[in-house]
Amino acid sequence: MKEIDNGIYIEDAYPGVTLGALVMKRGTLLIDAPPHPGDGHSWLTFLRSKGSKSDRVLILLDSHTDRSLGTQAMDSAVLAHEKTVAVFKGRSAIFKAQVINSGAEWETCSGLSGIRWAHPNMLFSQHAQLPWGDFEVIIEHHPGPEPGASWVILPEQKIVFVGDAVLVKQPPFLENADIPTWINTLNMLLSKPYRDFSIISSRGGPVAIQAIRDQRKFLKSIQKRIERLAKRIPSPETTEKLSTSMLSNFSFPTRLKTMYFQRLAYGLFQYTTRHYFPETLSKKK
Repeated sequence: MKEIDNGIYIEDAYPGVTLGALVMKRGTLLIDAPPHPGDGHSWLTFLRSKGSKSDRVLILLDSHTDRSLGTQAMDSAVLAHEKTVAVFKGRSAIFKAQVINSGAEWETCSGLSGIRWAHPNMLFSQHAQLPWGDFEVIIEHHPGPEPGASWVILPEQKIVFVGDAVLVKQPPFLENADIPTWINTLNMLLSKPYRDFSIISSRGGPVAIQAIRDQRKFLKSIQKRIERLAKRIPSPETTEKLSTSMLSNFSFPTRLKTMYFQRLAYGLFQYTTRHYFPETLSKKK
């Protein structure tokens, strides 16, 4: 846990994503949830020790299972973008932990089967503002990593939580991405309005400007390779070969190599098929 400003915390000790919390007089704003219910309870216990009240709102930065599976354990109202809400509506009532080797963090956790999804009960389309306590909180839609990807912006503190827009020392999730839109989102993050902001990633915490530039460079490179790959129907063999070469762009502990390779291989195959050969997915269904 780290307090990055008065009453503003981040936590990266749990599997899943880097969590955020804004502990204010009226209540607490939570940013994302850990996938395991026990970790969610531990996170809430810690926040209560810092003065967190029972009034809580959980903000989901997108629909990825790593950050959305544990919503019920947070015992909070849930706010998300309308496209994230649409993903929830398409899910079965009960989560079945069928590992698909997508390189997600939840796949490393045990005891997740049988969890009931807690659907968001508040939604927004482009912009939401929460004057909820000591300072202004803005939630904005910034797609790219996911259709419903969003940021939490604290203009007074010059802090922005950007979800999976930037990942630190690890490959991105590509299955539901829109790479050209994602690149535009990163251009915005590199623009003058955010020049003096502390930028918090959901996959690694605080990020430097160079990390954003590296993310943009990687996405541009992979888009070119995907366009070449799309000239023929993708196969697991071709996407695995590309994943092996692209993985060398990242520096990470050896123990994570298999998971990160799976993340790239799965994401590349799904992205290429969905964007260039959607009829292939339709036939499988």
